[in-house]
Amino acid sequence: MSDHLPNLMAERFRGYLPVVVDVETAGFNAQTDALLEVAMVIMDMDEKGFLFPGPAMEAKIKPFEGANLEQSALDFTGIDPFDPGREDEDESSALNAMFKSVRKAMKAKGCKRAILVGHNAHFDLGFINAAIERHDLKRNPFHPFSSFDTATLAGLALGHTVLARSCRLAGIDFDNKEAHSALYDTQKTAELFSLITNQWNQLGGWDWALRKHRQEQLDREED
Repeated sequence: MSDHLPNLMAERFRGYLPVVVDVETAGFNAQTDALLEVAMVIMDMDEKGFLFPGPAMEAKIKPFEGANLEQSALDFTGIDPFDPGREDEDESSALNAMFKSVRKAMKAKGCKRAILVGHNAHFDLGFINAAIERHDLKRNPFHPFSSFDTATLAGLALGHTVLARSCRLAGIDFDNKEAHSALYDTQKTAELFSLITNQWNQLGGWDWALRKHRQEQLDREED
C-alpha cells in the first residue's frame, strides 16, 4: 500500500469517513420505539481511490426502559426481543464499542469525522442520535445531521430506490430471506454504495490527482 493511502480517503469526502449503518427497530419513532439491532461497515479505499467494504460489526440491543414495541414491526423483522438466547447488549455499551472502532479507523485514514451512509439514511441516523441523547454518549464520531443516502443514489444511478431491487439491478446478489437483518442489509448497502461511487469515478466524475491540483490552485489564489 502507498504511503498516501490514509489521506486519499480523507480527500475523497471532505475529510469524512463513510460508515454504512443499518438499524432494526420496533417501530418508526426514534424517540419512543426500541432500537433492536445495529450494524456498521467501515468503508475502505484502494490506492486508485476505489471504495470497498471494510470491517463489519453488529450488536443486538436490549430495548431501553419504557421502550415501545410495535407488534407489526416485530412481525416484519422477525425479531423476538425477549428470546433468552439472543445475547443482546445495552444500547450505551454497544454503541460506545462501535464508536471506538470508528474513531480508530478515522485516525488511521486521516479523517476528521465519520458520516453515516444508509438506505433511507435519515431513519438510521434518527435512531442513532436518539440513543446518543438517551444515554448522553460522548465522543460520537458521526456528523449529527449530514448523511449519504443510497436510496437517493440508487434512484439516480439505477432508477430504483428499494434496496433489494437496486442491488439486483446493480448485479449484486440479494437474498430476501436474509433481509431485515441489520448486518446483512448493512453489507449489501455497503456493496451498493461502493458500486455507485466507483462507477462515478470510472466515468471521470472524481479524480484524486486533478482535485488535489485544483485545491492547490485555490489555496495559492487565497494566499
